[in-house]
Amino acid sequence: MDVRRINLNIKSDRLEQSREFYSELLGLTVGMDLGWIITFVSPSNPTAQLSVIQEDATAPVHPDLSIEVADVDAVHRKAIERGEDIAYPLTDEPWGVRRFFLRDPNGKVINVMMHRPAEPR
Repeated sequence: MDVRRINLNIKSDRLEQSREFYSELLGLTVGMDLGWIITFVSPSNPTAQLSVIQEDATAPVHPDLSIEVADVDAVHRKAIERGEDIAYPLTDEPWGVRRFFLRDPNGKVINVMMHRPAEPR
């Protein structure tokens, strides 16, 4: 299994206050801002990240953390084979990720995802 990064997802309706706190106080840069989620990245370690999510744009549940993997389809197949609790189906999202959510043994919702390759022009 090739895990590329893991980041915490904080549910909040205070996106702008979070931007100021994590950027100005802690020096994290904004790696992504979709209006409903902001991902903050360490300038010295790009795999050290956290996201503040107002409400997920397409999923009915809030993921507690995200794990980026090299092959989300393989992880999804393995999760199905193991009978894991899938909280959101394998989906190609419009912002360029392929993902699904599952619950871990503690009831936490995990967003397992990968970035899709860019479409040829």
